[in-house]
Amino acid sequence: MGFLGIENKKFLIFGVANRKSVAFHIAKVLHEEGAELIFSVQKDDAAAVVEKYFPGASVYRCDFENESGMKAVAVEIGAAHKSIYGIVHSVAFANFSEGIKPFHETVKKDFLQAVDISCFSFINIAGLYLPYMDPDGAMITISISTTRMTAESYGYMAPVKAALDSSICFLAKSLSETTKIRVNGVGASLLKTSASAGIPGYVKPYLFAEKATLRKEALKTEEVANVAAFLLSPRAAGINAQTLVVDAGMSVNYFDREIVSKVIE
Repeated sequence: MGFLGIENKKFLIFGVANRKSVAFHIAKVLHEEGAELIFSVQKDDAAAVVEKYFPGASVYRCDFENESGMKAVAVEIGAAHKSIYGIVHSVAFANFSEGIKPFHETVKKDFLQAVDISCFSFINIAGLYLPYMDPDGAMITISISTTRMTAESYGYMAPVKAALDSSICFLAKSLSETTKIRVNGVGASLLKTSASAGIPGYVKPYLFAEKATLRKEALKTEEVANVAAFLLSPRAAGINAQTLVVDAGMSVNYFDREIVSKVIE
């Protein structure tokens, strides 16, 4: 048995879009550890990626904005794959089609859509899949390293992620009434993914974040995936209702001499 102890355990993964996705890398780690994978994707091209790199895995279609569809897919997955040990929620969406606006000009429908897809979906998944989960299992979501840093390029998504972080705690408490299911998050700093590439003005903050890490190297998606896999495993049995920050030390290094000197001089 491997260190994580997840051989033959079933994991349901939401959020694979392509090979750069955080969800893809989490799936890769779980697969390497001998887990059985189940995927829920939104688009056919994402399904094609899963079928190519995880042959034999079960793949389902799910649109988070289609409530009845989500319920139907949950029943289908539950009937076919009882006793799901872990669930991965690696989903976020924001409509930046009009570019980044000042926060006070946030469009209501865009904000509420982001909350629905990026936050409420996690809560909804917990309720829909609880009947089919191992009572000693785990759920994780992918958040961000801090929601208190007003990064202009991230727009209104930081408040949405703050709601997600709070939901982690409330879900952990709620599920503890009848199960031992743990609920945690991984708070990742800036990553090089296709989703992040769609954020206007993302490149410069990403390059800054690389310089702000203690090692002067950007955070790798694989590093986030490794922490996620650990949190999903029995090895993390003592961790619950937490968001573990994975940022290569960036949060303690804003007064780095090199950065300060370049700004001042």
